[in-house]
Amino acid sequence: MSSSSVAESILVVDVGEINTRTLLFDVVDGYYRFVASGSGPTTVGSPLHDVGHGVRMALDHLQDISGRVLVGEDERIKEPAHADGPGVDAFAVVMSAGAPLKVLVVGLLRDISVESTQRLAETTYSQIIETFHLNDHRNTQERLNSIVRLRPDIILIAGGTENGSRQSVLKLIEPIGLACYLLPDELKPQVLYAGNQALAKEIEALLMPLTSFTSAPNIRPTLEVERSEPAQAFLARVYRQSRIRQIPGVQELDTWAGGLLMPAATALGRMVRFLSLEDGSKAVLGVDVGVSATTIAAAFDGHLCLGVYPQYGLGDGSKVLMAQNNLRDITRWLYIDIPDEEVRAYVYNKALYPASLPATAHDLAIEQALARQAIRLSLEKLGPSYQNDITGPYPGSSPAFEPIIASGSVLTKAPALAQSLLVLLDAIQPTGITTLILDQNNLVAALGAAASINPTMTVQVMDSGALLNLGAVICPVSDVRMGTPVLRVHMHYESGSKEKFEIKKGELSVLPLAFEQVASLHLKPLHGADIGMGAGRGCRVNRVVGGALGLIIDARGRPLRLPRDPAKRRALYIRWLRVLGG
Repeated sequence: MSSSSVAESILVVDVGEINTRTLLFDVVDGYYRFVASGSGPTTVGSPLHDVGHGVRMALDHLQDISGRVLVGEDERIKEPAHADGPGVDAFAVVMSAGAPLKVLVVGLLRDISVESTQRLAETTYSQIIETFHLNDHRNTQERLNSIVRLRPDIILIAGGTENGSRQSVLKLIEPIGLACYLLPDELKPQVLYAGNQALAKEIEALLMPLTSFTSAPNIRPTLEVERSEPAQAFLARVYRQSRIRQIPGVQELDTWAGGLLMPAATALGRMVRFLSLEDGSKAVLGVDVGVSATTIAAAFDGHLCLGVYPQYGLGDGSKVLMAQNNLRDITRWLYIDIPDEEVRAYVYNKALYPASLPATAHDLAIEQALARQAIRLSLEKLGPSYQNDITGPYPGSSPAFEPIIASGSVLTKAPALAQSLLVLLDAIQPTGITTLILDQNNLVAALGAAASINPTMTVQVMDSGALLNLGAVICPVSDVRMGTPVLRVHMHYESGSKEKFEIKKGELSVLPLAFEQVASLHLKPLHGADIGMGAGRGCRVNRVVGGALGLIIDARGRPLRLPRDPAKRRALYIRWLRVLGG
């Protein structure tokens, strides 16, 4: 379909693991706005095994809500839009549904090219099932057997700095060529080569006749430099090709989208990167806690670090969370006394039935505890990728992101916004001064996909209030004892009135600033506390806007230290929820 840069109305289909959403954007009173969304069940799996059925249900729902005819008698999207209303000007698709792609990673050195290639694999929905490198001491036959037995969907090959090693790389590729020759067409893996570009044509000549082959820029041009962002775009295309091959109905969607179907994580990363360009001095964080994966996107001045972790998704990944962590790592986040056996039962039931929703207060508490742990582990895993560019006020602390944008039904469908906010504060443990934004309508990935069609629309929708501002958050960090004053706040309201507040270490406070009310702040850290300006250094914030939950001061400390006694810990959680209005 057409992707004209002047498209006024854009329809985006978001095929998630559980739900398929259709989102309509159009001009309203001279400005681009989010108009409406429809939803239906994702039909990738049994019994329909065709993604198209869920898409049509979501389109029918959107047509009912909007009163707009989007699908013609030929069951295709009407394009372009007509003067009388039917149809849309452009169409885009993002996707996260389907089992993680099985990936074989190939590189020369385990601690250099293999690690870089693993990080590249983690920028899409994948599971690394095997690695080949020079030091694994297997011969060609053993490696061939491994490929045939594991049947990877994608083989990622790196290794060799520019104009570097030749024979070593070709030796690693030999069993790949043999496997592609032996396997039937439907089981042949796609190959993405992102190594020494001097060898790209030679490797293409070896593998192109045998399987689908793509060459990308070297992710490790020198031993000291890792540059994976260009290769991420090529990997997104390989993902698209795999989904077309594996899932019925995706080919038709991709045709509607003009061959531009992309992973939802890539679209989220694109949007976060775009936002980081608005102010090159601030880093932006995007967090999506989904059933299929937890995705983290961190960007600074246009440099994006993206991590997609199916092992930390709240569906099948909940079993992995349980297996990889001591049960106490999860139950420490519970605000209700729940027996360990009940926690285990819920986790395994969720893995079996990922579409199930929390039906009781216990279920909700467990799911929110899982979300906290999933976000924390994902941030820890991605952290080394961005810590050279984005640093916190002290070693090992979370960087001062601004803003932080969060999505995922565990957050957007929580019974109270206070619960969503507390999950994010506990999991991310932000520092400095930031704003927490909740993507209640799952717009960010859709806007990332639509950005290449109409960038102006993306900007105007983001500025329209379609995303919910939970509140500005100020997080003083200090080493003083609990109860010691760490921050003095002078608030000047637009009405002319003033108020003064003193915050003590250990407190979580909400200052009176109504939704969309504007004020200016003078912040004075006490006893060497750091609000992102350096120890003891204050600042003036000329304009702060009240969020849905006001203005939040989180002086609980970094890292957050919870009482060892479960009863005291639960009481503290309940108190924090009440402070936030939950």
